[in-house]
Amino acid sequence: MADVALTDEQRDAMVSMAVRGMARGEANAEQQALADAGLILIKGPMMMPTPAGTAYVAELLRLPDDAPERERIMATFHRFLPINRQLRDLCTAWQLRPDGSVNDHSDESYDADIRDRLDDIDDAVGPIIKRFAEDLPGIAVYRPRLTEALEKLDDGDDAWLASPLCDSYHTVWMHLHQELLLTIGMTRQEDEALEEQLVSGGGA
Repeated sequence: MADVALTDEQRDAMVSMAVRGMARGEANAEQQALADAGLILIKGPMMMPTPAGTAYVAELLRLPDDAPERERIMATFHRFLPINRQLRDLCTAWQLRPDGSVNDHSDESYDADIRDRLDDIDDAVGPIIKRFAEDLPGIAVYRPRLTEALEKLDDGDDAWLASPLCDSYHTVWMHLHQELLLTIGMTRQEDEALEEQLVSGGGA
């Protein structure tokens, strides 16, 4: 599958589509070429990878089992997953109050506490992204994207924490997570089981 003849621009567009899961808007030249090759599906204003497109990117990004850097990357991934759980819990708290009611963001103290927790998470993930980037240089792009989302959140737009309609902090984080899974060749089910094991203290 990885021998599909794509230009560098088309390959980058295919990786982006697989990491994001979907895109909105009118297809550009690279995206139209991917659709013509059967790698993405265009339905009106929506675009998404086909199974063939997802398989292409998985094969393209997949780190060989015997790659010398795999052990370092996996060790860093084990550090990443507990922080991933913290972010998921934080996003839930941002959307729902402890009593299960919707957070309407009228309680400034409640939201400020969540924002402080987000700073702790961001401080923790920064060195981890840097460590990943030593072996996977492309991962470095996620650091400024997360910072940009924080800056827009602090400008007063609550959507930039967890909205799926923009490159919010949570959206960018999910893109980072998905690219890591494609790189190490791990399924979502395996990822969730490992995260639970690490968070519960069942092993590293």
